[in-house]
Amino acid sequence: MTAAAAADLLPATRNALALLLLAMADDEFVIGFSDSEWTGIAPILEEDVAMSSLAQDELGHAQALYRLLAELVDDGRDADGIAYDRPPEGYYHARLLDHPRGDWAQTILRRYLYDTADSIRLEALAGSSFAPLAALVGKIRREERYHLMHAQTWLERLALAAGEPRDRLLDALSRLGPDAGTVLTPLPTETALLMADITSATAAEQEARWRASIAPTFERLRLPPIPPTADPGTARTSHSAAFHELHAELSSVRRIDPGATW
Repeated sequence: MTAAAAADLLPATRNALALLLLAMADDEFVIGFSDSEWTGIAPILEEDVAMSSLAQDELGHAQALYRLLAELVDDGRDADGIAYDRPPEGYYHARLLDHPRGDWAQTILRRYLYDTADSIRLEALAGSSFAPLAALVGKIRREERYHLMHAQTWLERLALAAGEPRDRLLDALSRLGPDAGTVLTPLPTETALLMADITSATAAEQEARWRASIAPTFERLRLPPIPPTADPGTARTSHSAAFHELHAELSSVRRIDPGATW
């Protein structure tokens, strides 16, 4: 980021952009770390490699977003400090990602729901007036395309399998469905983002596009539709006991060696 790129922003725009970057970075960080736990225990060897690669991509995206945020706010923290030195209550990821890793069906469904919603969010940011974000989004979108292909393939495999695989997927959908839309619930600073052309669409417009994009797949696979988002007002601020446990694990090395770098 050039100094001018940040200096040219109005204070309200800077604050709105910082919250957006935090939400996106925390989303990528939490799902990346959670999915990395499949390394060594995935259902088949190929998925050990695939899920490890996907998780590594997400953590790389999180690192880039945290770095952009650190340069924007310039408060003395680096990417590591933002990522690791907050209590669980200080994270701003979507409640969809607060659910535990669960079984393979839950992991695949959560990733499908997240990746499809994230693709809509990234599309709205692709032409962002904030050039450093637009450039980063372009790179992320190229990698996320493969994430979505992986999730789509496994979703169909589970949904079309008779018996336990489909039953587990339906069970996961009953738990995750009410929180699926939390990735695209409006940020409190949305108006400033729109006025500054940081994003090209409201959260409501993005959510409508997302629901329309996944509806044909759900209909074809005979899956129940995604229900309205439960309690959207706390979509990014109410965290579960499962996330508190995950936070203790992901921050453990940082607590042992605060000088360690990413």
